[in-house]
Amino acid sequence: MKNFMVFLLAVLLFSCVENNGVKKLEIGTYRGYLVAQDHQEMPFIFEVISEHKLNIYNAEEVIEVDEIEYVNDSVYIKLPYFETLIAAKFEGNNFKGQWIEEDRDRSVAIVAEYNKTQRFAETKTENAIDVSGVWEVAFNDYGRRYPSKGVFEQEGNIVTGTFRTPSGDYRFLEGVVDADTLKISTFDGAHAFLFKAHVSDSTMLGDFYSGNHSKETFVAKRNANFELPDANTLTFINEGYDTFNFSFPDIEGNMVSFTDQRFKNKVVLVQLMGSYCPNCLDESKFYSKFYEANKDKGLEIIALAFENAKTKAKAIKGIKRMKARVGMNYPILLAQIGTNDKGKAQEKMPMLNKVLSYPTTIFIDKKGLVRKIHTGFNGPATGEKYISFKKEFTEFIDTLLAE
Repeated sequence: MKNFMVFLLAVLLFSCVENNGVKKLEIGTYRGYLVAQDHQEMPFIFEVISEHKLNIYNAEEVIEVDEIEYVNDSVYIKLPYFETLIAAKFEGNNFKGQWIEEDRDRSVAIVAEYNKTQRFAETKTENAIDVSGVWEVAFNDYGRRYPSKGVFEQEGNIVTGTFRTPSGDYRFLEGVVDADTLKISTFDGAHAFLFKAHVSDSTMLGDFYSGNHSKETFVAKRNANFELPDANTLTFINEGYDTFNFSFPDIEGNMVSFTDQRFKNKVVLVQLMGSYCPNCLDESKFYSKFYEANKDKGLEIIALAFENAKTKAKAIKGIKRMKARVGMNYPILLAQIGTNDKGKAQEKMPMLNKVLSYPTTIFIDKKGLVRKIHTGFNGPATGEKYISFKKEFTEFIDTLLAE
């Protein structure tokens, strides 16, 4: 893996040289898929707009990709926001290669087929079971069980929706019901997911594939009244601590602490996040817009980054890239490098009972008191839940600002 990446980087150094014989992506629609365990395909659809721009589609989500380079018979596609890369060779108008996540030493085989528009092909639409509605779900990750809430909409045999967990959501999922089999997937540049289940009118029994490194099982039953634990109760301040404090360097190397003058008599949100994390990205997009609209009212937001990048330089590069693409004008501090281990994160913040999820947000009032801690983030893929979260969030911040 290391030798391959050295070769790849060497090739990319020369990728800007003009070469009229270089093969390039054809304009049009492609069906891409990554190869999971059990030889399962994790499909997604993308459309090439121009030789240096394409869009990836997952239900309502559109991911714009604009860093595409060519060398001879190969294409290198850098995914936005996240430090991942598709490196592939052309086979006619198709290509085959690897989706590479260098910081975690992972790669997954990837194939793209030109002029294919169906995410899941050859599906049986007759007598397809309707999975619309709310499902109470239990995932089993090698003996570690955790609850989830599946929320789906179905038109014909086309299914969209997501699974929510206590720490976030599994993104914009899209797929089909093929007779009595549910198949839904997503690819967002950071994650490739496939959920495949046998479905009856009231139950599911299935497998959850993540990349080619993880396979979990899950069971589900219809339950319109099912709710996950309250995200505002999972993380709290330990007894003996009266506030939340921090002191970490920013990406310029300046130490920043909660005791700094800029936070005095302000409402402060402390965001625990990572630049590799899609749920953190969703939250950061929302926070960035909210901050711009409210920073003159006495609001401060500061992010503590827990990065997988193996070096400080790579961590800073990833953070700067995210800041520029999202338009994050609030500070990001380097809290941890080389791992996103939540146990190590909790050691750095002993006032918290635990760090359960990235993202997590600590709400601090003008007196410096922690008023709420929200674990995870319900992003746009969760539909009505996302809308209600934004309303609740805005009302709570307005209350703190008015005090």
